[in-house]
Amino acid sequence: MAENNVMLVLQAVEEAKPMLDAIAKDNEHATFESQPAMTKITCPGKLVIKSETMEEIIGRDWDPQELQLVLISLAGNVDEDYDHFTIYWDN
Repeated sequence: MAENNVMLVLQAVEEAKPMLDAIAKDNEHATFESQPAMTKITCPGKLVIKSETMEEIIGRDWDPQELQLVLISLAGNVDEDYDHFTIYWDN
């Protein structure tokens, strides 16, 4: 993992698939590494999961705290509010 990359690791379960789709849609520089039990996502500087994008994908309201149900690990600072979950580095 490069110094300036943030990282998010999610369980490889059905509940995580819409989150992976939203991450891909909102973070063009994100890279995904699938493993048997998890998916590791890295992104330079900042990674954002927008509630609006998640709601478009799943067809219902989405609370960013739902991410906690499938989260394994992360690297970076976290900014979480009703409309986003963001991981970033202060440089």
